[in-house]
Amino acid sequence: MRLDRPAVIEGEMALPPNAVRALSFWDHRPGSILTVVDQRDTVFRARFLGGDRVVPFQILSSPQAPVVPLVLYQALPGKERFELVLEKVVELGVDRIVPFVSSRSATLEERDSKQRKSHRWPDIVRRAAKQCRRPDIPELGPVMSFAEVLDEIACWDLSVMFYEAETTLRLRDSLRRPGISSVALIVGPEGGFSPAEALQAATSRVQPVTLGQRILRTETAAMAGVTLLQYALGALG
Repeated sequence: MRLDRPAVIEGEMALPPNAVRALSFWDHRPGSILTVVDQRDTVFRARFLGGDRVVPFQILSSPQAPVVPLVLYQALPGKERFELVLEKVVELGVDRIVPFVSSRSATLEERDSKQRKSHRWPDIVRRAAKQCRRPDIPELGPVMSFAEVLDEIACWDLSVMFYEAETTLRLRDSLRRPGISSVALIVGPEGGFSPAEALQAATSRVQPVTLGQRILRTETAAMAGVTLLQYALGALG
């Protein structure tokens, strides 16, 4: 949650209107603790007094170099593994998460056929953000088709896709060019991408990369990929 002016320890402050609206979604009550970022990019723990008032009481971190935005496009896995992906990548700091359907993935209808669970996804994101003391809630996008994902890829400076048929180019190789301003990671379903989908991605400027010789479950690949990217981009470590 971002403040519109510098903060001081134990100094009562007014939240900007957009932060007050966010609090209604976060379900904060007077006396609860939240994380805020002031105008100097210093991160504080703050006590919520109610209305639009907070009191910062602890500095968590001083200003650092800007973090490169990271977006995860995740093919829908079966059972409840997408919930696990949501929770962990929110903790790892992704800025946006977009579930999608590919030729070998589950569909939203299949996932919700016995019991509708997709309505819980925003709450999982919110609770994970609160648990890890994030000052923001990452965006959860709507379920897309693979074609829609490729259309949106043009928004990002670098787009990479884990593809088991790729044996040479590693994730770290794709990050060697300087000046990367945003990154999108595409993680496929159990069974991977079809050759036709891989060809579609290549024509959309998506770089296929390998995570090594082991075949990882889709949720493992997502968490490993986000961790490696965040470390390489300076958001971790």
